[in-house]
Amino acid sequence: MLKSGDSQQDRQLFFKNMKIDPAIKLKFTRNLLKWNREKNTRNMPWKGEKDPYKIWLSEVILQQTRVEQGLAYYNKFINTFPNIKQLAEASNSKVYKLWEGLGYYTRCKNLLESARVISEKMEGKFPDTYEEILKLKGVGPYTAAAIASFAYNLPNAVVDGNVFRVLARIFGISKAIDSPEGKRYFSALAQKLLDKKKAGIYNQAIMDFGAVVCKPVNPLCHQCLFKKHCKAFTRKKIDQLPVKEKRLKIKVRWFYYLVMEYRNKVFIQQRTGNDIWKNLYEFVLIETGKETTAKVILKKAEKAGLLKKKAYKIEFLSPVLTQLLSHQRIQGRFIKLKLFRKPGLTSLVPVSKNGLKSFAFPKFINSYLQNHGL
Repeated sequence: MLKSGDSQQDRQLFFKNMKIDPAIKLKFTRNLLKWNREKNTRNMPWKGEKDPYKIWLSEVILQQTRVEQGLAYYNKFINTFPNIKQLAEASNSKVYKLWEGLGYYTRCKNLLESARVISEKMEGKFPDTYEEILKLKGVGPYTAAAIASFAYNLPNAVVDGNVFRVLARIFGISKAIDSPEGKRYFSALAQKLLDKKKAGIYNQAIMDFGAVVCKPVNPLCHQCLFKKHCKAFTRKKIDQLPVKEKRLKIKVRWFYYLVMEYRNKVFIQQRTGNDIWKNLYEFVLIETGKETTAKVILKKAEKAGLLKKKAYKIEFLSPVLTQLLSHQRIQGRFIKLKLFRKPGLTSLVPVSKNGLKSFAFPKFINSYLQNHGL
């Protein structure tokens, strides 16, 4: 059985040994491409794009983002940084500010680091093989296959959520898509079905088909060209496929922010360490394991030396705000304080209220600023 650490040669052997009826492969691939030519009306600005930089950028943005939201960010990035060199030469703060609100900021960090590697060590030339593309930071098998096939028409099959769903339903596959065995099986099947001469067109077609016909909820089964042969449809198992074996565990965290103002300046700090929102800015944070009162939070702040007794007054206490991340739920409140003495923490940056616009903040903080201001 193929494992994650196996060589490329082992993987190719695994794909080669997978058996599939040539007639079924031919029919599936031909029908899919026919649907793509005649009925696929899904339009996106990067479809048909051959510039690997633009394809890479669009794929990174869409890793954890809906197309509707990602489109505006894609356009902003292309307009601001038309090529890899300009992205690589940009300051971290400028790039993070442009990314602000998109979330999953590790994507932005990896994008910037890879752009600098390409610009400085590869003379600005984007890698043109699947294996070299896969070495870029933040690029996994799906993204590497997408760039390789769309930009260079290389015969690498993409396997994303849409592809998992299409293949699981049509071929009646009950292997869990989030298990090592399932991932290997679906990858092998996708590679077998790929039209190697039209890899880019085929990959886009199967993803589009999953997005507009074989949808997660309320799929258009009665309009589907595969309905007579779709095992999920004929066996009435549409809602049961694809299968996932893992249940997502959500960790709840409580963030209490001290919005401290002194002489018309507010104090912020940059997040460091390997946690959410790395490199973004925030107000002074006190995190707790459960909901608590402002009185308790202020006592904690005094004990930690963040505040001095009788050297401040509360001006505003926000309602509870919530932001849901992929594996975490962030809840918390903002406590606005008027200080009578300058805070002594050297990590704090004093900023005018208008100056805050120059810094990149997490969505959680921007929601507070937009709804309650300073």
